[in-house]
Parts: sequence; C-alpha cells; structure tokens
Amino acid sequence: MARPLLEVDHLHVRFTTDHGVLDAVDGVSFNVGREKLGLVGESGSGKSMTGRAILKLAPPNAQVDARRLRFEEIDLLNAGEHQMLQVRGRRIAMILQDPKYSLNPVVRVGEQIAEAYRIHHEAGRREAAGRAQAMLDAVHIRDPARVARLYPHEVSGGMGQRIMIAMMLIPEPALLIADEPTSALDVTVRLEILGLLDEMVERRGLGIIFISHDLNLVRRFCDKVLIMYAGRIVEALPAARLDQAEHPYTRGLLAALPRIHQPRRRLAVLSRDPRWLEEPSIAAP
Repeated sequence: MARPLLEVDHLHVRFTTDHGVLDAVDGVSFNVGREKLGLVGESGSGKSMTGRAILKLAPPNAQVDARRLRFEEIDLLNAGEHQMLQVRGRRIAMILQDPKYSLNPVVRVGEQIAEAYRIHHEAGRREAAGRAQAMLDAVHIRDPARVARLYPHEVSGGMGQRIMIAMMLIPEPALLIADEPTSALDVTVRLEILGLLDEMVERRGLGIIFISHDLNLVRRFCDKVLIMYAGRIVEALPAARLDQAEHPYTRGLLAALPRIHQPRRRLAVLSRDPRWLEEPSIAAP
C-alpha cells in the first residue's frame, strides 16, 4: 500500500483567551493520498484552521502540536521557517476563499503568476511569463495574453478564481488545500471551477483537501469526507455514502438541506447535544 502524501495524527491548535484555553482544533487525525478529501462543518468548526496549521500559517498566538504531522519525508511540525518556504507553494499550495483579498491589487495578474513560478524554479522573466500564459490557458481562460496584462480588479469572480488556481498550480505542487474555493461564485461558474480542479487531479495526480460547508458540493466532488464539529472529526465516510451517515450532527446537517424534489414548508433546525463536546475526535482512515 502506497504511503500517503500527508499524515496528520492528533493535531491540536489552541488559543489562550481571557476565559481559558480554546481548542480550535482538538485531536484531529487523518491521511491524504492522491485523492480528493473533503472537510465539512459549520463556520468555526476548525476546517480552515486545520488547513492553515498544516502549512504553519496559524496566527502567532496559536499553540500547534501533534503526535505526527508529516508531508512525504518532511516533519512539518518541527520544520523551520526556511524549510517551510520551500514547502509552501512548491509542494503544498493553498487556494484561499476570495481572490480579491489574495491577489496583489497593484500588480498585473500575469506578473503574479510568473513570480510564483520564479520563486520555486530557476527561470528568467521571459520564460516565467510564457509559463504564466500557458497556465492561464490550462485553466481555460480565453486570450491568456490579454488577461495576463489585467489587474485583479479588472477580472470577474470566476476568472479571479481561475487565476488563483493557476498561481497555485504553476509551481507543480503535490498537495492542494482548497479553502472554500467556490463560495463566492454562482452555480454555473462553481461547476466550471470544480471541473477544472477535477481535471487537474486526473492530469497531475494531485492530492486535494477540499474545505467546504456545502455538503452537496462535497458529495459530488470528493472521494472521502470528514465531518468536523467543535474542532473534532465526528464522522468519516466515503463521499458517495454521505446519505448513510450515522452521527446525529451529520444527520442534522443533511436534514437542513433544501431539496427541490422534496419541498418543505420549513427546514429542520440543527440541534446540538452538549455530549458531543465530550466525544474524542475519531481517527479518520
């Protein structure tokens, strides 16, 4: 059996507050191979913090520890900042939620993509610019030479997401962490972006951690799904079997989904049992 790309064992992210210690991520364990793994839960469940902790991008006041946090041959937990600069982007890339806040507003998008390539590869400006345009073409942007000359405020939301994907993929990483990459997009553009990511997984053999609160999206796109509640993984199952979930929290999330073919006057309200906070995080396969 092939070794997974990423191994996470009992990951904790803690913050000291005026009211005591807050466990934003509480003992999370999972592995990621060359597959699409979904992290699902409400806002504040620890999904994004898990992704940021993997790349050592948690806030300075966060206390991060784990029994094991390894990407391929690299011990991420004990890696220094110099080593992490070689990992971020080049080997693990992260797509953030909104390109408006992730792209530099005063630099043309082609230059930003080319810079992402030059940071991790020995290349001149002309070669990097050519690769940037080729990557824009690979993410299905028409007239990439024209788009490369645009500033971020001159592109649409869907095009901005494609540009972010191009920037993250041009260093050719092995693992992609996608944090709500389609949350601000309409349904048609959302499907295009997911199709593009799916194509990149098939073509490049990427592993993807897909962070979302959209159960229907994860069910269609991912191979496996982990359900997070209050910093813990409460359930893990194949995405295709999401309707067979057993944990009452997952069942509550599913019951709250509107369904076109089963109209209801009022959607179910999710009830939370205080006993769930006492359950340890499960170890996901």
